[in-house]
Amino acid sequence: MTAKNKIVIAFILIVLGVTCRLLPHWWNFTPLAAIALFSGVYLGWRYALVLPLLTMLSSDIFIGFYEWPVMLAVYGSFILIGLISWGVKKYKSVETIFAASIIASVIFFLVTNYAVWQFSPWYEKSLAGLLESYTLALPFFRNTLLGDLFYSAVLFGAYEAVVFWVLNRKSVNFLAKVS
Repeated sequence: MTAKNKIVIAFILIVLGVTCRLLPHWWNFTPLAAIALFSGVYLGWRYALVLPLLTMLSSDIFIGFYEWPVMLAVYGSFILIGLISWGVKKYKSVETIFAASIIASVIFFLVTNYAVWQFSPWYEKSLAGLLESYTLALPFFRNTLLGDLFYSAVLFGAYEAVVFWVLNRKSVNFLAKVS
C-alpha cells in the first residue's frame, strides 16, 4: 500500500471515529478499538498507536475533557489495543480478529473502570468499591463489546471485500487482454 493510500485511509478512519463519537449512539458503541486493530494490521504500528489517540483528542475537544488520570487510562487502553494489532497482523484470520476485538473490549473495560474507581470520588476505595465499579459498568461493557465486534467486522470486512474486488477485476481485465 502506498503512503498516500495510507494517509487517505487514516483520514477516513479519523473522520469515522470522530463522527461516530459525536453523533448520538449507545454509550461506548464506537469504532475506536476497531480503528486501532485495523490500523495496526493494514497501515502499520505507528498508525495503530496514533489514530485512536488523534480521534479521541479531536472528538474530546467537542465532547469535553474529564479528569486527566481517567483520560490517560482511556487513551492508554487504546495504545494497548494498538499493540495487540501486531499479533493480529502476524496471524490474521477471522478468528484472531474476533478474539482481538473481545480482548480489546476486556482491556478497555478493566483499565478504564479501574481508573474511574481509583481516581473518582464515586466509589469506596476498597475491594468492594472496585467490584461495584466493575458491576455498574457491565452495561457499558456490553456496548463496548458489541461496538468493537461490529466495527471490526465492518472495517476488516469492507477492506478485504474491496481488495478482493480490485484483484478479481484486475484478473478479469488481464484474462480479457490475454485471450
